[in-house]
Amino acid sequence: MSAPASALASIEEVRAKVEQTYLAWTRYRHFSQEQVDAVVEAVSGAARTHAARLAEMAVAETGYGNARDKLAKNMLAAETLPQRMRSMHTLGVLNEDREQGIVEIGEPMGVIAAILPTTNPTSTAIYKTLIALKSGNGIVLSPHPRARACTCETAALLAAAAEQAGAPEGIVGCIGGSTIESTTELMRHRRTAVILSTGGSGIVRAAYSSGKPAFGVGPGNVPVLVDVSADIGHALENIIRGKTFDYGTLCSSEQTVVAERSLRDRMLAEFRARKAHLCDAGQTAALERLLFTKDFAICPDCVGQPASKMARMAGFTVPDDTPVLLVELGGIGKEHPLSAEKLTTVLGLYFVEHFDAALAACEAVLHFGGLGHTCGIYSSDDQRTREYARRMPAFRVVANSPTSLGSTGATTNLFPAMTLGCGAVAGNSTSDNVGPLHLVNIKRLAYGVPSVAPAGEQMTREQVIGAVKRYLERRGMTPATVPLAHARGSATAGGAATTASPPATPVAVVDFVCEDDVRRAVRDSRKIFIGPKTIVTPAARDYANMHDALVMTEGPRPQGRLDSE
Repeated sequence: MSAPASALASIEEVRAKVEQTYLAWTRYRHFSQEQVDAVVEAVSGAARTHAARLAEMAVAETGYGNARDKLAKNMLAAETLPQRMRSMHTLGVLNEDREQGIVEIGEPMGVIAAILPTTNPTSTAIYKTLIALKSGNGIVLSPHPRARACTCETAALLAAAAEQAGAPEGIVGCIGGSTIESTTELMRHRRTAVILSTGGSGIVRAAYSSGKPAFGVGPGNVPVLVDVSADIGHALENIIRGKTFDYGTLCSSEQTVVAERSLRDRMLAEFRARKAHLCDAGQTAALERLLFTKDFAICPDCVGQPASKMARMAGFTVPDDTPVLLVELGGIGKEHPLSAEKLTTVLGLYFVEHFDAALAACEAVLHFGGLGHTCGIYSSDDQRTREYARRMPAFRVVANSPTSLGSTGATTNLFPAMTLGCGAVAGNSTSDNVGPLHLVNIKRLAYGVPSVAPAGEQMTREQVIGAVKRYLERRGMTPATVPLAHARGSATAGGAATTASPPATPVAVVDFVCEDDVRRAVRDSRKIFIGPKTIVTPAARDYANMHDALVMTEGPRPQGRLDSE
């Protein structure tokens, strides 16, 4: 059966856009770090200028979340992210280790295929475009079908800003008629270098099975432990703040709060003081039926909705200013559906007998659809905080801060990101907050090291001198400028060495010193006299420094100890 005309048209659009972006990238890849940084600054500036309008477009088109918080997400990508990237080197020489003879050189990957979600359509477009451009790559965006207009508008603004800053035309592309078929074509296209996939588990699996390198992220089901040592009021204030942020659309939003039973009455009182609504058994059952389909998927109409609307959809009413609907759970797992990820303003509560049981409950929540993603804890006991962090199978452990905001770097110093890797435990290729250096291949220039005589053969003194000389020259030093240690009392108060007074009788100045020479001199309680052209091995220098075994007898004033540089 042939594909429908719309699917064929979208596939052709993908092919044209990818080829155009690839052609642009063949020029962009040769931009200097300064040129790339200028493009990134221009693009982030355009994103900031239009951030509010794009946020409103996203809410109007998708019906998810609210414009105020979508603006905050846009600004995380358009302002906080560029600030963190400003001093970052991604191209050319990234690092040089003279001692090891290794030079690391950043190389861009090519065309990035970016699959976008419906929950964060504009902020993720800004974020992925900026990290792609910063790393010297081109990018083609594939919007979610329910967010095409706002995503394509975002891409058009970013592309125009990039081109005005000198980037080649087509370096940022967007698929206007995105379909399942076009997304598959984008991921498998011969010009696609790597995939950045954000969305449901199905699209993430498709990315990893495409035959291309991919950064896909797993779902989140975030537990938050409130410890007996926590500031309860502060903890619940932050939990509500995190859960209500964009009405729970972030995968790192708080899903289930776990605490010891001794805290139950106090916590419920504190929640009520903040206008949260505790559902009764009938309301809880109604929310279970509303939120999940028969195959245990989240009902799309419930994603990113305010608590008052969720209550009406479930058949009961709460005041319009209710921030969250609280549901007390009897356990964790499929028998308790509301212990799963909810992506809306419904928050689970689970009370247990002691701290060890709380750890086990949080671990169970993560195993129930959130492996590798994010968890949180509120505690003033750092030993318990660290025990929690060590035990949880999650790669972002947010302490005393909202998990939705802390995981993305908004309220912590984690790298600002909208793609949060969940590691091998979740089938992901990274556990990091994905940034530009994930989109760079690192080339290594490795200089040869001095050869060592084969076992059983002894190197001559001349061979040793030659090898050491080559080693020192590779480190940028010559025998005439190698800083050396001097006899006790031969240094000034500031640490600079001075030439020793001429000895009363003539001495032999050696041209090479190894560690064995120093050890013999120390054993015999004598000094080794050296000149400015004497080669001293590093091991000999270190041992001589401890015993003041070397004396400079002639030549210009040396520069001081090598180990002080």
